[in-house]
Amino acid sequence: MRLILFALFTAVPMVELALLIKLGGLIGALDTILLIVFTGAAGAILARTAGMQCLFTVRRQLQSGIFPADELLNGLLILIAGAFLIAPGLLTDCAGLALLVPAVRAAAVTKLRAYFAKRITGAHIVYTDHG
Repeated sequence: MRLILFALFTAVPMVELALLIKLGGLIGALDTILLIVFTGAAGAILARTAGMQCLFTVRRQLQSGIFPADELLNGLLILIAGAFLIAPGLLTDCAGLALLVPAVRAAAVTKLRAYFAKRITGAHIVYTDHG
């Protein structure tokens, strides 16, 4: 786990910096900065829209008596996408925009569901109603 965190906090910024320098050399510094600002702003708008849609779906499912497990995972992925889009850089912007694509999110939700199911297999969960 520490190795993963180390990679995230050191390798990703180094790769981002290298990509920005390379892109700046190809299209110019101002165009590179404008591209980052544009993708961040567009991504923030898309993340907000997707997040609101997810929130409405969660609310509707809860009102129908359905536990919105997949929608909560969708919401988590949209939140992660928003965080990626806030971070300056091309790699994180691409990852954030990819997570905003419904088909990509659906595939990620399927993988997360399988991961969580594997992690809680055999666990003993007790639910007590205090109502």
